[in-house]
Amino acid sequence: MMKNDILQKASDMFLSLGFKSVTMDDIANELGISKKTIYQHYATKDDLVQATTLFLFENISSGIDEICAIGKNPIEELFEIKEYVLHNLKNEDSSPFYQLQKFYPKIYATLKCKQFDKLDSCVIQNLKRGIALELYRKEIDLEFIGRIYYSGINSLKDIEIFPENMFKMRNLQENFLEYHLRGIITEKGLSVLQQFITKHNQ
Repeated sequence: MMKNDILQKASDMFLSLGFKSVTMDDIANELGISKKTIYQHYATKDDLVQATTLFLFENISSGIDEICAIGKNPIEELFEIKEYVLHNLKNEDSSPFYQLQKFYPKIYATLKCKQFDKLDSCVIQNLKRGIALELYRKEIDLEFIGRIYYSGINSLKDIEIFPENMFKMRNLQENFLEYHLRGIITEKGLSVLQQFITKHNQ
């Protein structure tokens, strides 16, 4: 129970303030426990950061699986996944992940590999269903589109390309998703997309 409480609190604080900015003292104070208690479960801050990123990844992956299992049309499914991820990563501001990449590069690299495998399989299945339903063009290269989508999503977190004072992550995600879809949809898919965007903006 305590280990899970530590993970949950650390996750919230890391996402809100950054992986480097938050100290073990900060987490202990927020939980009302001693720092020694945290070290009984996690020998170093690196261990806690690693456990936290895995904890977040597994929780979000599980949620994505649940969304995909519903069987909504592929276009709506992508928007719902986007909303779910943004909500669970506190709108996924760039700063925490920039800190993770800069100060914990090995952990960041491991997380990226897991993200790629998950996102790639999810997008490929989405593309296949979209083609079957004639919402996406049948001639698209699945592997190429899947990797381009992954690269694009990750590039949004690059604060040198998309400075936080100029771009909000939610707007970036929504613009990128529409950009992605408009490149692969059929006339039928375009109609579905436009209807969804109109409904979403009401």
